[in-house]
Amino acid sequence: MAFRTHLEAVVNQVDGALACSVMGFDGISVETFQKDEATELDVSGTWVEYANLLTQLKNAAESLKTGTVTEVSVNSEKVLTVMRLLTPEYFLVLALRADGNFGKGRYVLRVTAPQVKAEL
Repeated sequence: MAFRTHLEAVVNQVDGALACSVMGFDGISVETFQKDEATELDVSGTWVEYANLLTQLKNAAESLKTGTVTEVSVNSEKVLTVMRLLTPEYFLVLALRADGNFGKGRYVLRVTAPQVKAEL
């Protein structure tokens, strides 16, 4: 199964989901699925910045010896973003409208992550 199939399935299962991507910590998207209604959002630019943030959080957790970061969310006025780590080099990221089903988004990413990881 291709990455796009997984990403499309995530977006279609979660109410309010706008886009989902497999990203590298270098800020480069491996694959992205984005709904037409999300075209006004610059998800790729946003996710590049979030990749930098996630790298800093990983490094902080490592230096503080708190364990591996597994998930991070950034909740802003218009968009909820959930990031789930796959490997030391890649993570899944999901963008939802502010009124989207955040809990289901987290669940679907958690369930989908092992399938995507197996294909990396």
